[in-house]
Amino acid sequence: MSTTTGTLVDITAADGRADAYAVHPDDGRAHPGVLLYQDAFGLRPHLTAMADRLAASGYTVLVPNVFYRHGRAPVVDLPEFIDMEARPDIVEKIVPVMESLTVDLAERDATAYLGWLDQNPLVANGPVGITGYCMGARLALLTAGTHPDRVAAAAGFHGGWLASEAPDSPHLLAGRISAELYFAHADKDPSMPEEQVGRLERALTDAGVTHRCEVYEGASHGYTQSDTAAYDPAAAERHWTELLALFARTL
Repeated sequence: MSTTTGTLVDITAADGRADAYAVHPDDGRAHPGVLLYQDAFGLRPHLTAMADRLAASGYTVLVPNVFYRHGRAPVVDLPEFIDMEARPDIVEKIVPVMESLTVDLAERDATAYLGWLDQNPLVANGPVGITGYCMGARLALLTAGTHPDRVAAAAGFHGGWLASEAPDSPHLLAGRISAELYFAHADKDPSMPEEQVGRLERALTDAGVTHRCEVYEGASHGYTQSDTAAYDPAAAERHWTELLALFARTL
């Protein structure tokens, strides 16, 4: 793995300037671009460390603060270790911010994030990869469906509400997706119940999307996030294996 350089950047987005973290290998060459979508807790040291690890495998990675309309990250003050049962006030503050990011706004923002990657000289020509966590898995699926010409691969981990009965559920975009997809659901995740797991699988299969969906047995919602009580080291490493293999095949 190579050494990397990361920096904070600002992106001209749909409704203002979105702060973001960008990181790339130190070799001065252009590498495939990757858009990393945050979980609900947002842009913070843990996510930048994940981006660094991904960049060290040969990618130029962008991690936008998707809550930029509410301020620069961190939008909500967070402890170094996040335990939602011990700090229910964090959830109470974050939920309204999450709900304010509508599908239309997310699509407009994705155009800006992908445009930043497209214009960066350290990003190789061609479509990009996406990885998303928690709410970011939903954003990954939405972006793959709304920008099919720009996305070659998208992965989502412990995502929620990917295939609900809502009229704007992201699984309804399956027929527009050209990327290869990988989704790894958390076991017994109330935000992604069994009926939604099945609905997502059927939608992708019926649309002819190249994909694989799995349930990580015993892993809780949030299993990749090492600064939270939900962290599962074995499941997190499994996620890295699958994610890097997906990008190696497609980017």
